[in-house]
Amino acid sequence: MTKILAKEVAAKGVTANVVAPGPVRTELFMAGKDEAFVKKVAERSMGRIAETTDVAPVVAFLVSDAAAWVNGQVIRVNGGFA
Repeated sequence: MTKILAKEVAAKGVTANVVAPGPVRTELFMAGKDEAFVKKVAERSMGRIAETTDVAPVVAFLVSDAAAWVNGQVIRVNGGFA
């Protein structure tokens, strides 16, 4: 769907990309989860749950002029989460 949108709006100078984060330590993610579950999730990536500050720079890049040639991409920001 991202690639279709990207092609539709490219002629107008608009890019369309997706940031696909893995688990991020937010109030919503942490709600109702015990430490054992959080530890298992952390072990499936780089040994910790992401912080919003891990994802924000990727979003900032995509909205900057530096990303003008990035279009139709799904960028996984997940610490290798599997």
